[in-house]
Amino acid sequence: MTDAGTSPTSPLLLPDEVHRAVRPGTALLRLETTRSRQGLLDGAWWPRTRDVEREFPPLVTALTEHLGPLTRVGLDASAWNGIPTRLTVDGRVVHFDSFPVGDDTVLITRGDEDHFALMVVPPDTEPEAARTAMARAVRADNVARAAEILVAVLPSPTTGPEEPS
Repeated sequence: MTDAGTSPTSPLLLPDEVHRAVRPGTALLRLETTRSRQGLLDGAWWPRTRDVEREFPPLVTALTEHLGPLTRVGLDASAWNGIPTRLTVDGRVVHFDSFPVGDDTVLITRGDEDHFALMVVPPDTEPEAARTAMARAVRADNVARAAEILVAVLPSPTTGPEEPS
């Protein structure tokens, strides 16, 4: 039995649910479906734009609901538009760090040293390819890095008509 208003599950572990809409029409977030955290990635995120101030507040809100308060976000400056040094989300300050981690990964920090790696599916990805990549990223036995998953799942850009063989 739990007290009124107290969640029966700890907010410090990844949720058991398979996917969650962060906000209708914007982003989709999937987290690993086990609490083991043995895979390389803890989840996958499909933002709709590369606008940090638009995309990150709903992501931080959704993650905070399951993981507890977040302190930092690490991302690749070349992949995002106008990265602030900090944003206030739901009354809490979240600091942003720019790293050469690649545009396919966002690093989320809870507390001082608890890190979560989310694969970032490019905003312009076709829905079926995005769902496939996200499903692969959150498998507990996944040993592939985000870039490997995206290269394997996303169609290659075409530069013109195929050459005859």
